[in-house]
Amino acid sequence: MDLYLNDKTAVVTGASQGFGRAITKELAMEGVKVFATARNEDLLNSMKAEIREAGGTEPVTFIQDFVAADAPEKIAAAALSSLGHVDILVNNAGRSRPLDVIGAEEEWAASMTLDFDRHRQLTQQLLPQFMERGQGVILNITSTYELRTINASAVAKAAITVWSKQLSGALGKYGIRVNCLQPGLIDTENIRRFFSDEQRKAYAEQEIPLGDFGEAQDVANLATFLVSPRAKYITGTVAVVDGGGRHYAF
Repeated sequence: MDLYLNDKTAVVTGASQGFGRAITKELAMEGVKVFATARNEDLLNSMKAEIREAGGTEPVTFIQDFVAADAPEKIAAAALSSLGHVDILVNNAGRSRPLDVIGAEEEWAASMTLDFDRHRQLTQQLLPQFMERGQGVILNITSTYELRTINASAVAKAAITVWSKQLSGALGKYGIRVNCLQPGLIDTENIRRFFSDEQRKAYAEQEIPLGDFGEAQDVANLATFLVSPRAKYITGTVAVVDGGGRHYAF
């Protein structure tokens, strides 16, 4: 299926590993010119080499710590300078942050900054050019709602979901679509910290109908469709990639 993405442009945050890396590579293989930003130069360079060797459109890489107060402004300015315009924004950067029920204030603040504020601010930096051009796609990578322990990142990502729904209602008249992609347990470095091989197997057998954790590529496949013109009538929704692991029906 032709996704009509050739020659589109995209910004992907947290692009050096995990979901961001897989999404960047998949977009590049579809002919998208990606502005890939992360803080790890070596990982960005290795990703660029992998894309080049596979015959994809080589991305522009930009080293930036997303936590920095001026990160959204710097990323937006550099992306527009490099690409001319931005068709697609994938807000992906984030870090799982488990906390005790009485969590340290600095941990809560750090998570809200990384997992909500910076995404909102980067989006707001790029919205004027989306609105002026009368088109654009924003995809926010979120988190599960079904945790039974405290995780500040999941709380911030839930805020992203509500904000995304509001944006989709306000921006539809400009031809701008806004969606969320909610991964379940996916085999990434972010998740491997919390599960041994034995724990992963036991959990998956009991809780995931498809029997194992997913792969970053599974997230990238759906992300690429959602930002493509093939998904032109999909906005304001949350798409789930979790192997059937969620318990609720709707």
